[in-house]
Order: sequence, then C-alpha cells, then structure tokens
Amino acid sequence: MNETFNLPDGKDERRRLRREMPNAEALLWSRLRGRQLLGMKFRRQHGIGPYNADFYCPEVRLAIELDGDSHFTPEGRQHDAERTRFIQSFDIRVCRFTNHEVYDNLDGMLEAIAAAIRDHV
Repeated sequence: MNETFNLPDGKDERRRLRREMPNAEALLWSRLRGRQLLGMKFRRQHGIGPYNADFYCPEVRLAIELDGDSHFTPEGRQHDAERTRFIQSFDIRVCRFTNHEVYDNLDGMLEAIAAAIRDHV
C-alpha cells in the first residue's frame, strides 16, 4: 500500500487483534467475510496511520468501528472523535456501532452497512 495504510511497525498488533477478536467483532466478521454482504470484500484490523479500523471495505472506502464499554468514557469518546477525524481525512466514511447492536440487532446493523455501501456505489 502506501506510507499511511498497514504500516509495517503495526503488523504484529494487527495480527494480535485479529487473533483475539472480541465476541461482537467475531460475530460481525462471520457475516462480512467472504464477500457475503453485497459482494464487497472487508478486511479485519486494517491499519490507517496509527489506528486500526475494526473492518474496512476498500472498494467503497468504508470503515466499520465497533464500540465496547471502554468507548463510553470521556477519554474514550475523545479518542474515538480524533480517530474518526483522522480516518475521514483520507475520504473514508466511518460507521460506528456498539457491541450491543451486534448482539441485539445484527440484521438491522448489516442493513445499515449495506445502505452505506449502496450510497457510495
């Protein structure tokens, strides 16, 4: 790629994050992998500068972020806002969902992701 995406010094961390996915991420990944959603390819833990997007679809420049409990602290919210601004600076759209949405409304969440894809295509 280029000097912004999947930086070599973050490779081990991305691998660790893929190996140790939280349950919510694993569940969403089971529905995104293998081009199951509108034939789009998603990547797990895609490096964008100093950050790793939980899921990224390069064909439509869409990042999917799942937020667990640590994201709802003031520090977590600030970090997420900085991260989102950074990712968006590369003309990448960011869709954020909570882990609870994965468990309580996965089909609705997938429809929202599909709508974001359709808006771009």
